[in-house]
Amino acid sequence: MGPYGQWVEVQIRTRRMDEIAEKGYAAHWKYKDKPGSNRQSGLEEWISKVRDMLEQAKSQSNASAIEFVDDFRSNLFHDEVFIFTPKGDLRILPGGATALDFAFDIHTEIGAKCLGAKVNQKLVPINYILSNGDQVEILTSNKQRPNEDWLRFVVSSKAKAKIKEILKEEKRAAAGEGKEIVRRKLKQLKVELTSEVLEKLTAYFKVKTPLEFYFKVGEGSIPATSIKRFYEESQRTSQQPQSKHQERVSARNNGIKTSSKEQKKDLILIGEDMDVLDYKLAKCCNPIPGDDVFGFITVNEGIKIHRTNCPNAPELMANYGYRIVQAKWTTRKELAFLTGLKVIGTDRLGLINDITAVISSELKVNMRSISIDTDEGIFEGNIMLYVHDKSHLDILIKKLENVNGIVRVTRFDSL
Repeated sequence: MGPYGQWVEVQIRTRRMDEIAEKGYAAHWKYKDKPGSNRQSGLEEWISKVRDMLEQAKSQSNASAIEFVDDFRSNLFHDEVFIFTPKGDLRILPGGATALDFAFDIHTEIGAKCLGAKVNQKLVPINYILSNGDQVEILTSNKQRPNEDWLRFVVSSKAKAKIKEILKEEKRAAAGEGKEIVRRKLKQLKVELTSEVLEKLTAYFKVKTPLEFYFKVGEGSIPATSIKRFYEESQRTSQQPQSKHQERVSARNNGIKTSSKEQKKDLILIGEDMDVLDYKLAKCCNPIPGDDVFGFITVNEGIKIHRTNCPNAPELMANYGYRIVQAKWTTRKELAFLTGLKVIGTDRLGLINDITAVISSELKVNMRSISIDTDEGIFEGNIMLYVHDKSHLDILIKKLENVNGIVRVTRFDSL
C-alpha cells in the first residue's frame, strides 16, 4: 500500500516472459497468482474460466444461443479491471464492471442484497463503473432484492446469470402464492378453479398464460379484489347484455363537460369541475398536479382520478375503456397534496436533522409523518408530506439526494 491508502502493483518479468504474455496464445487472458495458492498457467486459468461460463450457461435453460455467445465473447475478449477488497484481496473483473458486478463476484447473497458501495471510502450507487486499483466495500440490506433493471447494471456473465436465476425463482414463488390467493378468492365466491374458469380469467385480465396470471396476482399488480369484479362482471354480462351501453349513456348524462375542439371527448378539469362532478383522487396512486392522469367512473363512488402509470391503470383501461374519461390539472389555485417518499442510505449522526432541514427549512414543506428504520448501518425511511405539484416534488427529491449519506429517494404510491 502506497501513500494516501492507494494500492500499488509492480510486475517484474523477463523479455521472454513479456513476449509470451503480449504475443502468445493466451495473450488476451492476464492472470495473477495469489501467494499460497496453486499456481496455474495462463492457459489453464483461461480454460477454467471458460468452464465456469459454460456451467452458468447450462443453468440458464431459457437463455438464447445469441445471448450466450454475446456474454461469452464480451467476458473473454474484454479489457479487465483489477479491484481490491477492503482487506487487500485482488479481484479481476471485465472492463466496465460496476459495483454490482463486484458484489456478485464476492458472493451471490452479497450481490442479491447489494444496496450500494464505498469506493475508496466514497459512497456510490450499485451501477458505479469501477476503475483499476479501486478499493471497494459492498453495503448490503436484508430488504434489498434484485429487479429487472439490475441486468442493465452488470457486464459479467456470472452476475447476469445469478440475477436471472434469482428473478426466475422469485417469479415462481410469487406465482405459487398467486395461485393460492386465486383459489381462496374463488372459494369465497363458491366458484371452482377449473381449466375453463382459468381460461376466462387469463382472457379477462389480458395475460398470455396461467403462470403469468398467477404471478401478477402474487406480486399484487392484479389485486385480489379484481377477481370479485371479474365474477360480478361476467354475471352481469350474462344477465344484461346491454349494460355496457347503458352505463356509457348514463356516464355522459352526469354533467361531464364536452370539448368540441378535441373531437368532443369528455374532459375533467381537476380543480374547476368539483361543483359539477363528484370526483376523488385515487388512494392507490395518490396523483398530484403535474402527473398525467385520467378519470374512471366507478359504480358507487363517483369519478376516481388515477395516474396513467398507476398499478391498476392497465386493467382499468383494458377492461373498462367505456368508463374512462380524460382529465387534466388546472392551476387556478394552489393546493397541498399528500404524497410519500422512501429514503434509503447509510446511517450517520445528524442525518435526520439534515433531512428535516431540507424539507421544512429550505423548501417550506409540511410533513405529516416520518419513520426511520436502521439495520447494520443502513437506514430506510418513509416520509409522508404535502406538496403543491409534481415539479415541487421533483425539486424536493433532488435536494434530498444531495444530502450526504442518502443513496436513493423514490416516490411510493399508496399509504
